[in-house]
Amino acid sequence: MNIVERGKAFVESLVSIANRTAWQWRRCPYCGSTATSKWGSYKRRPWYLDGRGEVVVARHRCCECGRTYSEESAQLRRRCRYAREVRRQAIDYWVHMGCSTRKVAEWVRSQMGKQERYLIWRVLEERKEKAERCWLCASTVGRWLDEAGVEAQESVCGQLEGLGKVRALAADGLWAWLRGGTKRVVLLLIDSSSGVILPPLVALGEESARHWQGLFARACAAGLELAEVRGVTSDWSVGLVAHVRQSLSWLMHQRCLWHFWRNLRKPLAQACAGVRGAAGKQVRRELLALVHGVLDAASYERAEAALVKLREHARGASLAAIIDAQFDHLLAHRLDYFRDVVRVTPEWYWRDFRMRLSHGRNHGNEQRLERAALLWAIYHNFERTQMRKEKKRHYRHPGRSPLEVAGLSPGKISYLDALAV
Repeated sequence: MNIVERGKAFVESLVSIANRTAWQWRRCPYCGSTATSKWGSYKRRPWYLDGRGEVVVARHRCCECGRTYSEESAQLRRRCRYAREVRRQAIDYWVHMGCSTRKVAEWVRSQMGKQERYLIWRVLEERKEKAERCWLCASTVGRWLDEAGVEAQESVCGQLEGLGKVRALAADGLWAWLRGGTKRVVLLLIDSSSGVILPPLVALGEESARHWQGLFARACAAGLELAEVRGVTSDWSVGLVAHVRQSLSWLMHQRCLWHFWRNLRKPLAQACAGVRGAAGKQVRRELLALVHGVLDAASYERAEAALVKLREHARGASLAAIIDAQFDHLLAHRLDYFRDVVRVTPEWYWRDFRMRLSHGRNHGNEQRLERAALLWAIYHNFERTQMRKEKKRHYRHPGRSPLEVAGLSPGKISYLDALAV
């Protein structure tokens, strides 16, 4: 059962609870007998988004097995003083708005208790002296987030079943600093065509092939058909390069051009050494134009011709040698067979990750960081991109979520439904 089917099953279970009749509640959930009798009731006073309410919960006793049970509500969770809608809003604030747990708790309790910031919003509002105060705190929100992360962790196996044939992947890692000076890295694997994030993994580092092997194993457990993948793009991490050479030899490893340009700074400065003033600037412009001609060529053949021109330049031999050593890995995306392979690593995903989850400072340990990363990945896969274009940013699939692009359309199911919140 993939993540979309899990969400649909959860929504159907809530609908069945909400639509149960008084006669259906008379059936014992343990033995199935209808020989039951009413067994009193008790009151609950849960917090809703519009304030605190009072609910009378009826109890029943089975005459066959002798066990008692209570009627359930789709809006309430067992042994929880806050309604389901409060928990869902708090988690959505944290993930979607990128707020801290402290700010989320303050915002939600202001709305529920008509207190604190609510009095700022309503100019003429005055708080009643005997009005009940809401005490929702950041630790409660943090516990809700961790429970959602545990659910995301348990859904890894088979999470993306039916994803289809993935032709190209993009991989990258982000270092996170936890409490006590602990340092960990979040490893990420993305379907280049649809933008679906495969379940991430938190590891000790990215220099070991063993950690990348664990990431690919988790992706396969989630539903990735690794035999159908043709290429992977990365920043040329030592561990990933070793793992691809040892275990994934059929993959074409595309080197990230953005990271490669950063590594060319020093060789480019060395090639221009000894020439100063206007002549040095002219040499630098010429070399940059020739390197751009190779790396930004429209086809593989044009890149080869541009490389010859770079080698023939008086100061371009060293740069040409560096590019020639990695030529196949730099221009793989220009071949028809590897046309789904992207030029750069998914750096823009980390921007979204930092906006919502910071660098891991609020998670304490690597287990909580991994749960938060899994929660963020599911949120991203369900979230639709905006329809409108911006001046400096536009989306390849406006108004569609990555799961929808990949063929696993969630419909009206949200990521909160998939996490059974």
